[in-house]
Amino acid sequence: MADATPLAQAPPPQQQQPVIANQNFAHDVEVDTDSADSGIGSDIVSIESTSLASSIYGYKYENGRRYHAYRDGAYLMPNDAEEQDRLDLHHHIYRLALNGALHRAPLGPNFRRVLDFGTGTGIWAIDMADEYPEAEVVGVDLSPIQPDWLPANCKFYVDDIESPWTWSPHEAFDYIHGRGMGGSVADWPQLYTSIFENLKPGGWVEMQEYEAWISSDDDPELTKAPNTKLWQELVDEASTKFGKRMNVASEQKRWIEEAGFGDVREDVVKIPIGHWAKNPKLKEVGRYQREHMIACVEAFTLAPLTRILGWRMEEAQVLMAGVRNEFKDPKLHLLTIFHFVYGRKPFV
Repeated sequence: MADATPLAQAPPPQQQQPVIANQNFAHDVEVDTDSADSGIGSDIVSIESTSLASSIYGYKYENGRRYHAYRDGAYLMPNDAEEQDRLDLHHHIYRLALNGALHRAPLGPNFRRVLDFGTGTGIWAIDMADEYPEAEVVGVDLSPIQPDWLPANCKFYVDDIESPWTWSPHEAFDYIHGRGMGGSVADWPQLYTSIFENLKPGGWVEMQEYEAWISSDDDPELTKAPNTKLWQELVDEASTKFGKRMNVASEQKRWIEEAGFGDVREDVVKIPIGHWAKNPKLKEVGRYQREHMIACVEAFTLAPLTRILGWRMEEAQVLMAGVRNEFKDPKLHLLTIFHFVYGRKPFV
């Protein structure tokens, strides 16, 4: 069938390592004892939504934030300009963590079709299309918040990835990518079954996911960050009740293996929240991650706590203020743990 020939045998994964590759789950991040925070500016540019069916734009507004209309209530995070800026900043953090790369999977030279599910603003898909002009890149999301200026080889669709996939066999993909999907998926094994069925033989899946659980090498129980500890416990409780858990990064490798993928690799890296790390690269990415996490607080809190747990907005505001203050405190040495997991569909 057209466009469905197996990929050529790709070389073993010998790409650049992430900036924290040698400081994985088993290693602590060294603290800089002589540092001052110079701060960072914001280079984020808000992007306008593309023009799609008017029914998709019947947005829901709640607690001062805007939420998606398509499959209303299927996703707890907002989709407004503030959230789009956060997603674009997070894209920059991922690229810093990967030394500028967009992926860890060793794709080889012959891939032609790429799917980015949960594409958000589409920034990863657009960058992928720019870097690989011979590939067709498709992005799918519940929200039509992607720009209308696109590379010729990039397109977006509004759809629910948990609905049945309707790609025909000749539209199979060489590479399927997802990122930051915690809280978005009810049935991960079924999702990976759909991914497996829609990949060409020899095609790759990659999931880049961060733990929705703040860590600290020198304070594992977060006794010095009680607001953060309470906050993540509540978000975990709410997302579990909602049926789409936030904190699923550590389970991705198992789900990918159980779906039938081979050559599965997992890179686990630590991203500091703040400028406290001694390593210059970690210090840089930590500054961005601090700003990102401060932006995360409201996005991750409002719908889970007010819709699911019945909190009043005023109660949530008090908790959020305490969490933000802890994220700004470099003495707490807080971390976010990222998992980069990728595997290959067997040729036979």
